[in-house]
Amino acid sequence: MTVHRDPLERPYDTPDEAPRILGESEGVVCVFKPAGLPIHPGTPGKESLVDWLKVNTQPQLFPVHRLDAPVSGLVLCAAEKETRTRLTKLFEERSLTKTYLALVHGRTHKKGIIRKQLKDQRRQRMVSAVTRYKLEAWLGKTSLISVRPETGRKHQIRRHLHMIGHGIVGDQRYRTEERGAVTSERLWLHAYRLALPDERQFTCPLPDFLRQQLRQMTLSDSEMKRIEKYLKAE
Repeated sequence: MTVHRDPLERPYDTPDEAPRILGESEGVVCVFKPAGLPIHPGTPGKESLVDWLKVNTQPQLFPVHRLDAPVSGLVLCAAEKETRTRLTKLFEERSLTKTYLALVHGRTHKKGIIRKQLKDQRRQRMVSAVTRYKLEAWLGKTSLISVRPETGRKHQIRRHLHMIGHGIVGDQRYRTEERGAVTSERLWLHAYRLALPDERQFTCPLPDFLRQQLRQMTLSDSEMKRIEKYLKAE
């Protein structure tokens, strides 16, 4: 696993940190996946989270859900097949609460619900999609928001935020053009928290790259205070 010395100069599709185990509860293991690392093997010569788990965990852990390669954050894994089956069912039934952190262009409302259909390319038809967001802090010409998708469509968060004029900073596919806008070498989207129906919660701190970017922004004391909890490594 290559870890670049200067994460601000890393390529968009190269992991800026190595995966690591964050915690475990009753056979459910929370793993940090860096941006740029795919969950499953695909491209020859490109490492995946499954490859890393095969080498670094014993008994071997397996991921129970997906997280797009450009997105960093937590991935739930398990070694026991029964546990994986139970978790997979919770995801299919949408019984879990997933919360992401995103830095987006522009100043959003304090909260909002995006109910906009998205085209399913595989099925070639429009499907319903719902995304909720809440403002954490206005940071200059950007907004740090927490996002909760209620449905699981492909690139749902990225597409929905782009559709309302608040594209995610660093998104090279769903771009928002703004003069003098903040830029990033990676997608500013992070899987921050996942809550199970039994009230267990797993949290993944922002990776070094994103925390460093927040610190390098020209922010007022009040803005820094609002995001202080997200600047902690643990």
